[in-house]
Amino acid sequence: MKKHIPNAITCCNLISGCIATIFAANGFFLTALLAIIAGAVFDFFDGMAARLLHVSSPIGKELDSLADVVTFGVAPSVMLSAWVATLTPAFASSQLSRLLCFLPLLMAAFSALRLAKFNLDERQTMGFIGLPTPANALFWGSLVAVWGSDLEAFPTITPIILVLMLLSCYLLVSEIPMFALKFKTWGWRGNEVKWCFLLSCIPLVAFFRLGALAIIVAWYLMLSVLTGKWQNPASSS
Repeated sequence: MKKHIPNAITCCNLISGCIATIFAANGFFLTALLAIIAGAVFDFFDGMAARLLHVSSPIGKELDSLADVVTFGVAPSVMLSAWVATLTPAFASSQLSRLLCFLPLLMAAFSALRLAKFNLDERQTMGFIGLPTPANALFWGSLVAVWGSDLEAFPTITPIILVLMLLSCYLLVSEIPMFALKFKTWGWRGNEVKWCFLLSCIPLVAFFRLGALAIIVAWYLMLSVLTGKWQNPASSS
């Protein structure tokens, strides 16, 4: 029975992604974000359960990626697509507007490509190459659900959002090294970046709550780039 526990948790991740997609398509962005967060929690614990129970399997790895495509690829893409549709009401009947509403779905395709690359890339054992799909999903989910009403006041927000979306597609499959919150030891030495990042997240969450997710992911991205440049100064020359 215990060999099925990790896969059952992974399926909960998949179901959370389906729920998020349904609510996102109907404009219930906050509920969709909460479902994505639930999926991220399940995604964290399925791997932990597999290691604790010593029941890792190839099918579990494939199932995990399939679930992640839905929760961290399709769900945020549909959320962003539905939001973009509300940002351009004046052009709702135009062909261009309809095409713009579908453009965010590119993010689902790039998320799938990123997950496929991750499964084959042996370099990503203690870190990541490119932006992880959960981080990307939480950024867009938080941006749309929490900050969306404030951003709608800007007249040029639609092209800005679409450019950011294309940038995130690039980051998903980029060769930029990014740190992972995996600890071999819990001490400060050797984990300075991780502890600084985690400690800096505490006041952000306390002040911005769910809105902090977008800020935290942006901060994670900047810190990864900065520490990568610092650790490999030759790459900046």
